[in-house]
Amino acid sequence: MRHEIINKMCGRGIALTRKELEEYRSNKEEIKELQYKLFHLGEGDSMMGNDTILDYRSGYPMPQSVVGVDWDKVDRLEKRYEDKIKALEKACERTEDFIESIPDGITRRICRMHYIDGLPQKSIAKELHMEKSSVSKRISKYLQLSPNSSDSIL
Repeated sequence: MRHEIINKMCGRGIALTRKELEEYRSNKEEIKELQYKLFHLGEGDSMMGNDTILDYRSGYPMPQSVVGVDWDKVDRLEKRYEDKIKALEKACERTEDFIESIPDGITRRICRMHYIDGLPQKSIAKELHMEKSSVSKRISKYLQLSPNSSDSIL
């Protein structure tokens, strides 16, 4: 699926897709969920594993089952969660940098309220004593979208 690229560049040369701006809150929630999972990793029986060894104590090999924590699985999951958290934090930081780099104070405040705080345009308009259409126009004007855009981030 092709995403529209936002042509407006901030001072640091960051460009984001509209999808990335809208995913900010979802990414923040996923970070919280992954941190919870990471903190509670290994609780219960989820990390238990078993293996079979050969016991030679009686002089000939007898298979024995060994049960315990699968530390390799714990390490793999821990690394996977930490890597995902880092990637999500980086995406959130890019979105915050992009919004904070908006030069016009009112437009920056509107974008922050809409994309970061998750307020609908109607609530933003009421709080800023503006028309809803004015809020929508300010967002659209700043985020002038390219008609011939691709999925790449500039």
